[in-house]
Formats: sequence, structure tokens, C-alpha cells
Amino acid sequence: MLLRPIRLRDQRTWREVNRRNREWLRPWEATIPPPAPGAPPAQRPTYRQMVRHLRAEANAGRMLPFVIEYQGRLVGQLTVAGITWGSMCSGHVGYWVDRDVAGRGVMPTAVALATDHCFRTVGLHRMEVCIRPENGPSRRVVEKLGFREEGLRPRYLHIDGGWRDHLVYALTAEEVPEGLLYRWKQARRAHHDK
Repeated sequence: MLLRPIRLRDQRTWREVNRRNREWLRPWEATIPPPAPGAPPAQRPTYRQMVRHLRAEANAGRMLPFVIEYQGRLVGQLTVAGITWGSMCSGHVGYWVDRDVAGRGVMPTAVALATDHCFRTVGLHRMEVCIRPENGPSRRVVEKLGFREEGLRPRYLHIDGGWRDHLVYALTAEEVPEGLLYRWKQARRAHHDK
């Protein structure tokens, strides 16, 4: 399992994995809302435009865009976005994974790795994950990791053609002094020993 920065040369593989999972991901992926009256319709960015935007945001200290590799192949994407400094020091995590590897602990491990990196290396204090209430598998990811459910954000993101409610989950650095990956591995070990 590996998290690494997204690259332009990932285009072919990223597109293939994303295309193959299109129907599975559609209910959870952000969409572009309708334009304001008189404004031209917004176009979904190309892969190259997306990577350039992600890199620019990373260089500005506002984002950490990763791809997830499992057993040597690209299986998804995880982005820490909305990084805020000053008295807040927080960010929020968004992710998707190939259906072929779902349920194998790939995504909880990726979220744990990213969270530990943000807490220990980057210097963030708080991580959030916002998830549609209907997205049981994604909610299980953060619940397994011990993120706290903090409440509902009504009509929070435009997804699948409409403004959708999201549940907010959060974790602070003080809650995982030993590291989130360590806690996740301990929980998995305890579960397997039962």
C-alpha cells in the first residue's frame, strides 16, 4: 500500500480505473452545479487540467493530492484539500477507490497514512471527512478509524446533479498520539485475534 503524489504520466491508468468505476462512483462524486443565469456552462476539467490545478494548490500549501497504489497498481485517489493555517491548522480528506479492492482495508489504511502525514509532518491539528449519509461503505472507513461524527451539513456539496447533505467526521492530533495508522493496525489485529 502506497500513497504518492499524482502525476501527469498517471493519466492512462487513472482514466481506465476511473472509467471502469464510473457507475459505482457516480452517486458520491462531486459534480459541477448549473451556471448562474447568463453564464456559460462549466466544463469538467481534463485530466491534465486537473493535475495542474492540484499541483498549483499543493505548491500554495492548500492541498495534498495523492494516488493510492495497492500491490503495485493505481487503485484510487485521496486528496487532502481546504488546508487552512493560522489558528485553525486543518484540512479535509476526500477519496475514491477501485471497486475491485474495496473491503480489503485499502481506504482506511490510506486515510490513516494521510492523516498521520498531516499531523506529524505537515503540522495540521484537525482532519475532517464529509460523507453523504447514504454512503455506508465510506462512513465505515472513518468509523473504523475512530473519527467522531460531529453533525450534518445540509446541502453541503453538489453531487450527482443536486446539492447533497453530508455528515461531518473529525479527528484531532491529540486523539491519536500514537498515530492513526498504529491505532488502525492494532484494531485490525484485535479483530483478527477474536
